[in-house]
Amino acid sequence: MLEGIYVNNVLMHPTIRPYPQQPQNMSGVTLGSKAIYRYALEESDYPTLTIANYLFDSDMDFIPPGHYELALSDEWDFLILLQSKNPVALIPVVKVEEDATEKVRLEDPKNKKRIEKEEKERKKINEKRAKVGMPPDKEPIYMEATIEYVEDGHYYLVKYVRDTVKAWGIIKR
Repeated sequence: MLEGIYVNNVLMHPTIRPYPQQPQNMSGVTLGSKAIYRYALEESDYPTLTIANYLFDSDMDFIPPGHYELALSDEWDFLILLQSKNPVALIPVVKVEEDATEKVRLEDPKNKKRIEKEEKERKKINEKRAKVGMPPDKEPIYMEATIEYVEDGHYYLVKYVRDTVKAWGIIKR
């Protein structure tokens, strides 16, 4: 009986806690395996647009604040606002630009040779990654999406940039 009281008092004392000698695995994943990154969702192919405030139109319909994906339609007529791969709004495109200097650079014979060499290296690396169960490595693409309010016309200007294509859309208030 005395041992039971003594053990309870020692274990429940705020400054004395028995700790295990080895780190404990709380699941089937071992410590240091970075499972969060290994099994995470793939990155989106579209730039992310962050909307800070409610966007109202003349009919008092609104788009709530949040993070949205912004996609350009195939005909380059509309910007599509996506949330969880579901379309939320269609934004008419006012202006579209495509960078012509990038096409000339890609068609340069020296650059083509360098690109082919990088693709061979990436293929070897992706084969090694596949053996371990990792997703393939992709070439990064520059993406950007911004929104700003224009006081003069009372509209929101949405800018979309993905690789060599730039597009501007307008949401009227």
